[in-house]
Amino acid sequence: MVALLPPWLPRQRWFAGKGRPWAGLRVVRDVRLSDLLRHFVVEVRYTDGGPADHYQVPLVVRPDAPYGHEGFFVGKCADGLVYDGLHDPEGSAALLAFVRDRTARDGLVPHTLEELELFPAHVIGAEQSNTSVVYGDAYILKVFRRLWPGTNPDLEMTRALADAGSPSVARPLAWLDGVLDGQRATFAFMQEFLRSGTEGWRLALASVRDLYAEADLHADEVGGDFAAESERLGAATADVHRIIAETLPTAVGDAGTLQAQATGMHGRLDAAIRAVERLRAFEPGLRAAYDALARQTSPVALQRVHGDYHLGQVLRVDSGWVLFDFEGEPARPLAERTALQSVHRDVAGMLRSFDYAAQSLLLERSLLVEREDESGLRYRAQEWAARNRDAFCTGYAGVRGHDPREEAALLRAFELDKAVYEVVYEARHRPSWLPIPLGSVERLTSTDG
Repeated sequence: MVALLPPWLPRQRWFAGKGRPWAGLRVVRDVRLSDLLRHFVVEVRYTDGGPADHYQVPLVVRPDAPYGHEGFFVGKCADGLVYDGLHDPEGSAALLAFVRDRTARDGLVPHTLEELELFPAHVIGAEQSNTSVVYGDAYILKVFRRLWPGTNPDLEMTRALADAGSPSVARPLAWLDGVLDGQRATFAFMQEFLRSGTEGWRLALASVRDLYAEADLHADEVGGDFAAESERLGAATADVHRIIAETLPTAVGDAGTLQAQATGMHGRLDAAIRAVERLRAFEPGLRAAYDALARQTSPVALQRVHGDYHLGQVLRVDSGWVLFDFEGEPARPLAERTALQSVHRDVAGMLRSFDYAAQSLLLERSLLVEREDESGLRYRAQEWAARNRDAFCTGYAGVRGHDPREEAALLRAFELDKAVYEVVYEARHRPSWLPIPLGSVERLTSTDG
């Protein structure tokens, strides 16, 4: 069964070692959780001298494919057909039963904060860096495919916020951990499933569509104006940052801290320009923004932050905005994701997301065919983004007592650093979207910012 994994793993969206030559694969954990489900943890080693990666791969073996999930077929072994166990309804149901029973097995330990019930299971969303399984309409279990030693930040920060009474996180219910490289590691994390929630990205796109559908109205005149929600989201973000600062470690950064941040940004820009030559045209403005950060001498507050904050990481429910996925950028080592940082990193991530929401619909060919005034649409997109960016910062300032826009050098540097990352990502994965971050780099490096 394990011999089927080397050709299968590199095809998975969550596999981080694409393009790296393998030195071998080793099973470090094999736990039978039910008659059907086996829980594997495998170590993938590489010939380039870089660190090995660990992945958890629950598998099931069936004599046939009764569930029609051929897309998650791993291969054929002597015992039958092998499938990704999380995409098999009975396999993922067996995982819930194991967590619910609270009985450790071969070092794999379930923890629950309240009594759980058994519900039918189905995987939601596209495969990303993790796999999310919904049970009935009650629970959502995020299974961390790539594993790192230590407590996953999503579990740590969500529990801290929930324990402090924050209304801006879904209730934590359970988690699964085990030993990896001699340390406890988080394998999965379960929360209440907010069935009434609507993703912020979807709501923002609906607002932009309303704006584009109107011939003569500005962003503040359209019925689907999103600015009030953006302001509420800014307030919710500030409140989450406040609670995090009160419950988890903080520090104060000095000039050396900002110089180190700027040095890292310069290094990432070096690599980005090598990957995407079109960035070179904006290099002077980018370098100037990073150098302006390095010259700052005022102390900067440092704390834990979300780390990968955008409109796809928030839900609008009846009571307000809820934040989720506090694990940061999953490709980064755990030590980087748990490092204390300025809250401007999260603010910059959300500001970039407003730009993406406004600009992405312009890339739909059908829209541009229907509307010949492309320059007018682009103006409307920029107007919508500016209005919602300002509303978010206003909401943030109303709760936290200081406006992120007042520290312009810090905010611009973080936003440009994020935009440079986006340029490389889009060039590699979605070339048609490359104009979005490139346009933002041009805007942010212009004379008026």
